[in-house]
Amino acid sequence: MLQLIIINLLILLHQFQFSIAILDPVDFLALQSIRKSLEDMPGSNYLSSWDFTSDPCNFAGVFCDGERVVTLNLGDPRAGAPGLSGRLDPAIRKLTSLVEFTIVPGRIIGSLPATLSELKHLRFLAISRNFISGEIPATFGELTALRTLDLSYNQLTGNIPWAVGTLPALTNVVICHNRLSGSIPAFVSQALTRLDLKHNNLSGSIPPGFLPSSLQYLSLSWNRFSGPVDVLLPQLNRLNYLDLSLNQFTGPIPGSVFSFPIINLQLERNLFSGPVQPFNEVSIQTVDLSHNMLYGEVSPLFSTVQNLYLNNNRFTGSVPTTLIDRLMGGNVQLLYLQHNFLTVVPIKPTAAIPLSSSFCLQYNCMVPPVQTPCPIEAGTQKTRPVSQCMQWKG
Repeated sequence: MLQLIIINLLILLHQFQFSIAILDPVDFLALQSIRKSLEDMPGSNYLSSWDFTSDPCNFAGVFCDGERVVTLNLGDPRAGAPGLSGRLDPAIRKLTSLVEFTIVPGRIIGSLPATLSELKHLRFLAISRNFISGEIPATFGELTALRTLDLSYNQLTGNIPWAVGTLPALTNVVICHNRLSGSIPAFVSQALTRLDLKHNNLSGSIPPGFLPSSLQYLSLSWNRFSGPVDVLLPQLNRLNYLDLSLNQFTGPIPGSVFSFPIINLQLERNLFSGPVQPFNEVSIQTVDLSHNMLYGEVSPLFSTVQNLYLNNNRFTGSVPTTLIDRLMGGNVQLLYLQHNFLTVVPIKPTAAIPLSSSFCLQYNCMVPPVQTPCPIEAGTQKTRPVSQCMQWKG
């Protein structure tokens, strides 16, 4: 009987040994190096599970396929949880089967290891909201399987390497809120749907063909981009979000952009010029064209917009009756026309603007027929000086 029990125990032990995959020693040593370079921030106990006397595949954020690490998510992913501090160890390159690598917001400092480019299977790389500095390694162009690159909210400097734009499988590029400069590369991936580069110091023009027609989300605001976009934008007719604000873009705004399936169009604070002529009634909820050099008459096709910012331009003539009618009916919630050269507004002095709507008309080439609250930046002067109105011919 005892002999039978011993035989059964030996069989169970044998089965147990082979039911657990032993982590590849190279991956084991790489995880040890990564652990030594990181610390929990106060309030975090994420690394407490990283006890190398046990199976590393059971560590928090470590996922294995057989004997290799395929996913490494460093830090507690819960919203508001303290992150990690320290640096990224170059030994990350030894995790050659890695498909996904992320780091939650924290205080990781130092540069991005160039050795990350040795992770040929990497499809998802997200290291955001830390204190990563230095340049994006040009060798990132070797990550040919990469689909998502998120390096947002760090302190990166230098250019976006040209080689990054050549990555064939990219779907999401988010490098906003850094200190990047120079021009952007041409992005060749026809799968790219999101490009977010806002809040950097990027400059130069964006030639037609530099951005793929697959884009659905494009944010370039708070940079120093320049040049025209009247050929570029019509090629991006799948956009459902477009923000080019606070740049130095020039030339006309193509009429086709007002037919894009977007909710919010932000083109304010550029150097756009020329008349604005949508092709059809504009169904975009919010259109902001303020602080440009646009001129001509205000198109009645904007009457279907809920929030319309046309202030601080050079529009002339009469405000469309349909636009005023919809304002009075409460369909237009915001209409900013201040600081233009308008001469006629078809509204009676006794008209009562709906309380739910905002309407500003001051500093045009007429006395406003109604007095309405305006934003502080509109100033206190109600009417533009006659001398300016005589000089400006549109």
